[in-house]
Amino acid sequence: MSAYFHSYLCGRKAAEWLINMADFYFQTRLLSVGYDGKALIRDITIDVEKGEIVTLIGPNGAGKSTILKSITRQLKTIAGTVELDRQSLSSLSYKELATRMAVVLTERMKPELMTCRDIVATGRYPYTGRLGLLTEQDEEKVSQAMETVHALALSDRDFNAISDGQRQRILLARAICQEPEIIILDEPTSYLDIRHKLELLSILRAMAKEKGITVILSLHEIDLAQKISDKIICVKGETIGSYGTPEEVFTEQKIRELYDLDRGYFDPSFGSIELPRPEGKPEVSVLSSCGNGIPVYRRLQRENVPFCAGILYTNDLDYRLARLLASEVITEKPFHEISDAAFDRAMAQVRTCRYVINAGCEIGPCNRRMQALLDEAQALGKLRTDFGK
Repeated sequence: MSAYFHSYLCGRKAAEWLINMADFYFQTRLLSVGYDGKALIRDITIDVEKGEIVTLIGPNGAGKSTILKSITRQLKTIAGTVELDRQSLSSLSYKELATRMAVVLTERMKPELMTCRDIVATGRYPYTGRLGLLTEQDEEKVSQAMETVHALALSDRDFNAISDGQRQRILLARAICQEPEIIILDEPTSYLDIRHKLELLSILRAMAKEKGITVILSLHEIDLAQKISDKIICVKGETIGSYGTPEEVFTEQKIRELYDLDRGYFDPSFGSIELPRPEGKPEVSVLSSCGNGIPVYRRLQRENVPFCAGILYTNDLDYRLARLLASEVITEKPFHEISDAAFDRAMAQVRTCRYVINAGCEIGPCNRRMQALLDEAQALGKLRTDFGK
């Protein structure tokens, strides 16, 4: 064995050892969870660093809530271990766990005669004495938590009389009030409009990145999960399907398999879900560039009109959506002049389609042949420029 190769192997082994010895804050090892002693999901092994945001995604009924209830000791685990900062979760008293972990689950609370502030204040109880009396400092922390989620105006409202979205914000404020090291949330964006979804996730991101609080949550909105998460856990079947960074998990194939998508598409570049393309031979040819074709593609899809897109460079913004929605996409390599083959295909579409839409085509030295397509469409009386405007 050469000295170089020996050095390479030693270095690789050292790197693997360092990875295995990494100071992860939250870990599960071969965890099995379920009900009545029957495992529904087995061999869950994950490592989470302090301040990371980890999101569980997957179809309804896959077991996301079961996993979250198990790692918060609301369900008894069937096998394996859960560790929090190198301590077994089962070794912590409930009071100690309450000072380190905050939990926001989906069950509807129906407390009697409690205001929103009363609910938030319960987050301070692990820190109070036997009588549960709040100090002035505790009261200040309650106010700060409610201010963080923009809920001070709800302080005196009956918790049972507010909307589901407002309740979600109050429960998050209670969790913040606990000053936890880790926060577990089950579908926290349910019942929230888009403004409050973004607001809540922004709060969680700030908690994680500015205060080092570890966040583990489940989300149905995979576009938001892709944007906020450091790690993604795909839950489906008896084992974890995938576990890794958003870049590793959010591929067209993995999301298709996770959700059994047989109609429509997932675009990892934009985190968007797209409905199926219209079926049939192209009736319309769309000439565009620089994202100008996107609103036209979407309108044609809504009207169920099959269309051809191109000529498009494969690094053009339009191409990302056209490849999912168009019946035919005519492409060219980036920064290359348009080839005869691509030009001939595009010209054939211009001549056979019912009409041609100029959605906004920027023409320069490389794609100057696009002008000939526009001129031909104009000569044939097929050119339209007002579609989708």
